[in-house]
Amino acid sequence: MPSPPPDWVKALKPQGPQGSELLAQERAQSNVNVEKLSELLHTKEYLERQEKLLKLLQPEKVFDKSQNHSLGRVERLQRSLAKGKRLQQMAVQYKWDADEYLKANDLIGEPTPYGLHASMFLVTLREQGTPEQHELFLRRAEKYEYIGCYAQTELGHGSNVRGLETRADWNPEDQTFTINSPTLTSSKWWIGSLGRAANHAVVMAQLYIGGKNMGPHPFVVQIRDLETHQPLENVYVGDIGPKFGYNTMDNGFLLFNNVKIPHVNMLARFSRVDKETGKYVRPASPSLVYGTLTWVRSNIVLQAGGVLARGVTIATRYCAVRRQFQDRDAAANSEENQVLNYKMVQVRLLPLLAAMYALHFTGRGMMRLYQENQNRMKASSSTSEDTRGAGPEELRAGAELLADLHATSCGLKALASTSAGEGLEICRRACGGHGYSSYSGIGPWYSDYLPTLTWEGDNYMLTQQVARYLLKSARAVLAGKDAGNDTARILRTYLDRRDKGASFDVLDTDADIVAAFAWRTAHLTFEALKHRDGEKRSWNSLLVDFWRLSTAHSQYLVVKNFYEAVSSPELSSALDPETKTLMHHLFQLYALHTLEREAAEFFSSGAVTVRQITLARTTAVMKLLDEIRPHAVRLVDAWAIPDWQLDSSLGRYDGKVYEDLFRRASQENPVNDFVFDPYPWNEAVLKNEPPKSKL
Repeated sequence: MPSPPPDWVKALKPQGPQGSELLAQERAQSNVNVEKLSELLHTKEYLERQEKLLKLLQPEKVFDKSQNHSLGRVERLQRSLAKGKRLQQMAVQYKWDADEYLKANDLIGEPTPYGLHASMFLVTLREQGTPEQHELFLRRAEKYEYIGCYAQTELGHGSNVRGLETRADWNPEDQTFTINSPTLTSSKWWIGSLGRAANHAVVMAQLYIGGKNMGPHPFVVQIRDLETHQPLENVYVGDIGPKFGYNTMDNGFLLFNNVKIPHVNMLARFSRVDKETGKYVRPASPSLVYGTLTWVRSNIVLQAGGVLARGVTIATRYCAVRRQFQDRDAAANSEENQVLNYKMVQVRLLPLLAAMYALHFTGRGMMRLYQENQNRMKASSSTSEDTRGAGPEELRAGAELLADLHATSCGLKALASTSAGEGLEICRRACGGHGYSSYSGIGPWYSDYLPTLTWEGDNYMLTQQVARYLLKSARAVLAGKDAGNDTARILRTYLDRRDKGASFDVLDTDADIVAAFAWRTAHLTFEALKHRDGEKRSWNSLLVDFWRLSTAHSQYLVVKNFYEAVSSPELSSALDPETKTLMHHLFQLYALHTLEREAAEFFSSGAVTVRQITLARTTAVMKLLDEIRPHAVRLVDAWAIPDWQLDSSLGRYDGKVYEDLFRRASQENPVNDFVFDPYPWNEAVLKNEPPKSKL
């Protein structure tokens, strides 16, 4: 490490008011009860668990973060595996439950090579395995004797699961399956935990029985020797190389050359091949085969608010400490202005602050919906045949119970992850030049999060699933055979009132804001139905319309969930009147800012007038920025994200931004250990570097 700075450098302080003083002033001007708001967001138990885990993790040398931004990929991978191992040892030592383990991993702040084992591999075995398979695979996987991954995406196919090329052929003569990769593009690709760590994989492969393709199904396949950890015969596996981010995860490739596996290795909770007859037994609902992806998408929605909150916390605190220029209308010789006081910064950051709350409450609603539907599907004894038609908007008859969940998880996954990913970049840029430093804590977090916008369904592709569901729902409403759920309700309301028109008071009545978002969704749905069924336009020609429709529907769901949360008895009993009012202001800011950005659709649908749009932009949103600005720092404090987890010089709770940025650059940066030989006529790159061999 570089030598410590001389005493005269240590004695230097930042110019003007200190960061700690500025943040203290910010907190003093707001009466928001941070503790109560934190408990509403996370629960008291969650906060106590976080504090307990922090005390255990921080002293562990293996979790030291000081070199995270300076090491190369190989060193980071090795360190990350060591972190994953120690985390699992501690989980056993302290008897952590699943929530404690996941929270500890979250606090560490980087994916480890165990990441996909602890999530998708275990979840898939648990959700799609039989009791017999639980004993064979799940028990050993839970003890980390089997370390696995979820091998679905291929070099040639990602979102299109039906197009996967990996084969699993049933062999009736010896009651086995043959797993084979017939093409280069059938190579499994991007599979987390596969590159170097996993010894087993849940492989999604096309099941063939007697030459007939029965569609993709999950198979448990051993890929490495349990003693030597070398690939098994006819298995070719490795790491796919460096990425834009996420470089502490060993994303891998995998190819099979006619590898035989036993009958029991096909996960058979929902569909199976009869061992004696070789007949295929269909699932009660074919959609349950994709249960793992639905679970993952639901979690992505839940996590999006917290992902965005990290960036907003850093940017808000830093913009309260950072001072640049004088206010043009201030008195002469006034001090430089806090960046957070500039409207151009507020209009970028404060809607994101509102969005992180909106996504959090929506995520909680999404997980409730997921659990409710899982319970209903598991209780169902339906054995309906797969009747999916050729048209892409036709739904399986056996999937009706899951249709709403599937559409909701697809649409909200796309909207939530896009909002979080793009929001992080806005936060980084709001931090100015220092936002480009890895020490800001935003750039590395942004690059690690970006894959979420494409994995588990590309965000643009997923919108087709939402449109398909909405078209089906609209047809059912017109036929008088709707499901009676919220989607059907908003479509019926639109049909009943469209001749009279809408008259929503979006500027003064919160419930009318929700109604306007519902109206826009219904209008776009029936417009899309007219193009598809009436004008017989091709599916491909309507894809842009479908993306807009999905975005509108998902924004409606977020606005609806946020409104229900801020209007709930739970919130009213947990918060004082002033903070409760502030929550309503956050709801209004998120909704009206979104309405203003999507003004053309709201106007063309008849949900609002041009005058309302103009007032929303010029008056309502600006007034809300003024209302929320004094509370901004306390509103991010309420997320209770520890400094150790943020790992950010700019977002420190104490505001010592410049001191920490300088300390990291001067004392934790290994580049300062090198002494360059800068002269072009000397072959050595470093002073005292051994001469190169002439051989």
